[in-house]
Formats: sequence, C-alpha cells, structure tokens
Amino acid sequence: MARLHTWDWIQDHKAAYEENPEAAHDWDATPAGRPGLVPTLLLHTQGRKSGEWRASPLLYQPCGVGFVVVGSRGGTDVHPAWYLNLQANPGCRVQAGRFAYQAQARFTTGSEREKYWQMMAAFWPDYERYQRRTERVIPVVQLVATPVS
Repeated sequence: MARLHTWDWIQDHKAAYEENPEAAHDWDATPAGRPGLVPTLLLHTQGRKSGEWRASPLLYQPCGVGFVVVGSRGGTDVHPAWYLNLQANPGCRVQAGRFAYQAQARFTTGSEREKYWQMMAAFWPDYERYQRRTERVIPVVQLVATPVS
C-alpha cells in the first residue's frame, strides 16, 4: 500500500518502538536517504492543550546528563508539537531502547546551544539543511534524567 503522507514513517516508527523498543531503538535511516542505523528514543510529553501524553520518536545523542534532541520538524516554519508541549511542561518521560526514565527538558541557548547543535549536525547532517529552510532558530533540547521519587 502506498504511503499517503511523507510523515507516516514517524507513526510507523512510534508503533514499532511501542511494540519492541530494543529493536526500534536503532532506526534504519534509509527511508530518509541516509544509510545505516541511527539511535532513536521515544519522548513522551504531556499535551499542552489536551493534557494527554503523546509519544514522539526522535534522533538523539548522549550528553552526560541525559540526551540531546533537536526540534527540526524537517525545517518547517513551526516548532514540533513535542517542543511546544515541553515549553508548557518540561517534565517528560524518555525511553531509549529498553531503558526508560523521567526527565526534565532544558532549552539550550547561546554557546551551549551552538555546541550541541554542532554535535547533532555532525551526527545528522540534514539538520543544517533544515535550518536553511526556515527563519526560526531550530531548538536544541537536553533531556536531563531526574531521580525517581
């Protein structure tokens, strides 16, 4: 069956992650035009309007205190919903493979953002192309692990 929307791969990946997180962690990036497997996590944010929890599969890199993710949305002119949700409520849940934890979003700025932007662009070069597509500054977010109480 032909895909009706280019973003359908996101829903497919989310479903695979929910079914088998270890297998879905390493995403086959060939549908996005990149060879090989890349690590992904499943970010759970609380909807800023609905209050319901939503899951988003995202590329990531470790940063010592947790993970770094990028709110590129393919270079569109609006931020992804998960980012807007984190702005309203920075508390979130993260699943990276079989490991799940509570986290707090930290929104990077200035030289810290630039450092993590360069790290993420080296990992996924398309981020540079996405930034050229839009006038918004694509956000770079740290997902900092928090202790479970």
